[in-house]
Amino acid sequence: MTKKRILVLGGGFAGVECTRRLESYFKHDSDVELVLVSEDNFLLFTPMLPQVASGMIETRHIIIPIRTICKKATFYEGRVKNIDPYGKRVTLYGTNEKRGISLDYDYLVVALGSQTNFFGNQSVETYAYTMKTLNDAVVLRNRIIDMLEQAENETDPILKQSLLTFVVVGAGFAGIETAGEMLDFLHDAKKHYPHILEQDIRVIILEALSVVLPGFSDKLAKFTRDKLIQRGIEIRLNTLVVNFDGSEVIIKNATDPSKNPVKEITLDSIQTKTLIWTAGVTPVDTIKNSSFKTDRGRVIVNEYLEVPDFAGTFVVGDCSLTIDPNTGKPYPPTAQNAEAEAKIAAYNLYADIKGHKRKKIDYVSKGQMAIIGKRTAIAQLGGLNIYGIVAWWIWRTVYLRKIPKLNKRLRVILDWTADLFFDRDISRLKIIRREQPVDYKELDEVDDVW
Repeated sequence: MTKKRILVLGGGFAGVECTRRLESYFKHDSDVELVLVSEDNFLLFTPMLPQVASGMIETRHIIIPIRTICKKATFYEGRVKNIDPYGKRVTLYGTNEKRGISLDYDYLVVALGSQTNFFGNQSVETYAYTMKTLNDAVVLRNRIIDMLEQAENETDPILKQSLLTFVVVGAGFAGIETAGEMLDFLHDAKKHYPHILEQDIRVIILEALSVVLPGFSDKLAKFTRDKLIQRGIEIRLNTLVVNFDGSEVIIKNATDPSKNPVKEITLDSIQTKTLIWTAGVTPVDTIKNSSFKTDRGRVIVNEYLEVPDFAGTFVVGDCSLTIDPNTGKPYPPTAQNAEAEAKIAAYNLYADIKGHKRKKIDYVSKGQMAIIGKRTAIAQLGGLNIYGIVAWWIWRTVYLRKIPKLNKRLRVILDWTADLFFDRDISRLKIIRREQPVDYKELDEVDDVW
């Protein structure tokens, strides 16, 4: 049997889960080589990212080194430059510190995830903060503390108000959880700033749709909205962002001309120095620029998660357009779905190599949860609508169990325990931003000849 190489691209939930499954299938098979490529050398546990931004959890406690959880696979830290499915080769960027790398493969799993979608709004992309990566969470926490420091000694009331106004765009999971955690942090920190009152702080959520948390039941969505408003968060539905210049966000009502053709579209503005954009994601540019057939940026795959035109190439997670056979609609870009697809793709690779029958994707969601701050959450599990402190306890229990390493679970538990008894730290970390290294020379071939 000729030695086969399986190449997995992406170190998120889908890529790591797929690699772990493949390691289990081929742990005693020396004829199969596993290779994993990721831009970061860690798995980021994204559900707890807002708690890093609010200072509840320490930064390193929600990242797990990939080398500690994927031990059989050869790991490359690098950014994918190009995928050539015809020549079965992937190239990685080189920098002034390392050579570019070319990796040949027999089988490919693409799990490169997604990036923030600004829907073509260049001004927002330039000035807004995001909540997609670990760096985003750290930068946002620094920004919140910086605004408190500036506002504390500001004598101009209009400028002070803009410094203490925080606008979150998007009322999905990321937006709601970020807004709730941010308000908790602001109210906890204000005791150290005697010239800042609770009524000076404004957190505003802007949402283009007519509901918060689309996909949840009406009961839970209403509970979430009422609870956030009760806590002082302003929620503006049917609202689109037109422009943001770093000091003022221009908004307009999201009028549907087909439903209300006579309603006039009006513009309004909010004076703020901080806008956090969580309004959507889109597949990474590497996928959009590839040879794969896509629909709205996502790669079209069959019921086995394989790209129809390229045998042995599977695409999973946020960058895969996978159709739910029960609804006929695409699966949502969630971590739960990404892991489910990764398991199916790993098995189908195993089946192809060993001559077994493949499995079709037929995944049913186990439910969904969201934490909305102040020991309050909502959960939709098995047809049940749960909210309040019980849902908050379920959220913590479920996600704590999903963290792959025991030492990280214990560190998160300690962080949560400390939050019960102590104020959150308001130290602002000074981060010196360096320019990212660029691809500076021609690719060097470092692969063996197969």
